[in-house]
Amino acid sequence: MRRALLVFTAAAVAALATAPAALAGTTPTPFGNPCAAQDGVRFCPATTLAQRVPSWDGTPIDADVTLPATGRGPWPTIVMLHGYGNTKTDFERGGDYSNTGFARRGYAVVNLSARGFGRSCGQPGGVDYRTSPGCSRGWVHLGDQRYEARDVQTLLGRLVDQGIAAPRALGATGVSYGGGQSMELAFLRDRIRLPDGRFAPWRSPRGTPLRIAAAWPRWPWSDLVSALTPNGRFLDFRPFGARDSRAPVGVSIASYIDGLYIAGNLAGYYAGPGVDPGADLGTWRQLTSAGEPYTAAAKRALDEIYRFHGAYSIGRRPAPLLIEQGWTDDLFPSTEGVKVYNYVRGLRRHDFVSLQLGDLGHNRGSNKAQTAAFDARRGIAFLDRVLRGRRGGPRDGEVSAGLQTCPKLAPAGTPFVARSWAALHPGAVRLGARVAQTIDSAGGDPAVAKVFDPITGTSDTGATDACATVPDEREPGAAVAQTRSRGFTLLGRPTVRAQIRTSGRYGEIAARLWDVSGGKRLLVARAVYRLRDNQRGTLLFQLNGNGYRFPAGHVARVELLGSDARYFRKSNGSFTVRVTKLAVELPTRERPGARGVVRPVLAR
Repeated sequence: MRRALLVFTAAAVAALATAPAALAGTTPTPFGNPCAAQDGVRFCPATTLAQRVPSWDGTPIDADVTLPATGRGPWPTIVMLHGYGNTKTDFERGGDYSNTGFARRGYAVVNLSARGFGRSCGQPGGVDYRTSPGCSRGWVHLGDQRYEARDVQTLLGRLVDQGIAAPRALGATGVSYGGGQSMELAFLRDRIRLPDGRFAPWRSPRGTPLRIAAAWPRWPWSDLVSALTPNGRFLDFRPFGARDSRAPVGVSIASYIDGLYIAGNLAGYYAGPGVDPGADLGTWRQLTSAGEPYTAAAKRALDEIYRFHGAYSIGRRPAPLLIEQGWTDDLFPSTEGVKVYNYVRGLRRHDFVSLQLGDLGHNRGSNKAQTAAFDARRGIAFLDRVLRGRRGGPRDGEVSAGLQTCPKLAPAGTPFVARSWAALHPGAVRLGARVAQTIDSAGGDPAVAKVFDPITGTSDTGATDACATVPDEREPGAAVAQTRSRGFTLLGRPTVRAQIRTSGRYGEIAARLWDVSGGKRLLVARAVYRLRDNQRGTLLFQLNGNGYRFPAGHVARVELLGSDARYFRKSNGSFTVRVTKLAVELPTRERPGARGVVRPVLAR
């Protein structure tokens, strides 16, 4: 690993020395736009429609560039990518993780509005740019490798040719929608993806070979199908195949899909139904919202989304990656980061991958200040090391994990750090139920499900409160396993194994892990598993996981239900599941031999 880091450092330093230099005696004008001193850096914004940059297909992209206070370049360069429905201004507000923060550290920084949003053909704040020059086909492509990712590559290539960006010190970071695109750029690395799906070498307009040298995706998706329609087939101890997120088709996270679609449609530019098969967001939503049985058209749509709208399908050695994921994020949970971490670590040769976890992210994430600050220091140090030849940051394979603490404003403490994902949780607490139990599609309490809906939650403290509680009442039509805690720290993804006999079609199992005390329940982790019709035999799946301390005397309870609507879409079918030999392992920070902690056996 030390040798690999030296290679990264040497490459970055060499890139700075060999990149095309800006013309001596001239003031840099990125994309032809003038710069002005601001907050100790030089800010070079696009302020008019004419200053937008034509992308590879002519679509105008609204982009600002920020430069260090002095110098002519070339500089190591970071592109910062915004969240869904937002604009280039997301990270132009000061602080370490911003255009000015990075420019003060010696970077050129690119902030752009993704195509279909902001002045890149969107309609921000009710101002409509969809009919502005060049925008006839400038609609949202939902983080498509062939469009949004290539837009970023086009901008970076132009800055290299201007002598502003160093060609072998290019980095990407972003949050949510921008995090997913950052992940794509890391996997594309030194290639572009053409509209017909083929790959080609990434070169600047003047022919300079280019590559992404490092990426720090935050709250990203890696496989948009598994994120939006999870089927429960990912296990953190087994390889995950190319078809696994679509076979069988999963259960849509209905409240999030509807919320995102509406927000994007208000702020952005969507193609009309049937106009563009690669960006038919309205039709895709209709197909998934209809639910079971999934039509051939729905399956084709999922194939399109898997192939072009995520990083995992690219399937090659990515650029060095540091991935930040939220335990309590109900949109892009730990699955999305752990999946890529395991994939990269499983390659015969890889450069670098590290994982950051905590009570962060989209609803219901608390975004704990201590965890966020810890991750930010290490994330910036990671970029500095790879792109600028500095020291610091996490090591290859390292995993940091913060805790969910309650109430919401309670401090999280310093995250745990382990040398690997497996080393994070060496022990387990085991739960079980010997009696036969039945899960019913009509079971569950809709009022409880509504409290924990991440979009329309009805708890007193709001939908974004991961510390919301409900009365401790057994829900009808559920299978349950529980144990009284002797004091342990959950740190990872709980594993469920049982023997099942399903009667009926289109079944699903919604799983919840509760902390029960004082007559109340607090939701610690959740997941969904798509049953095959009349499925029988061994059931094996995992919850999304968390970092959480179960105090002594509290009850850890796993509950399996036939519905958790409307977060997970309720099945169109009617079914029952007879459950026997139910066993659950909760991965722990404590080692085997601690009070109540045993050696894991299910996660093998």
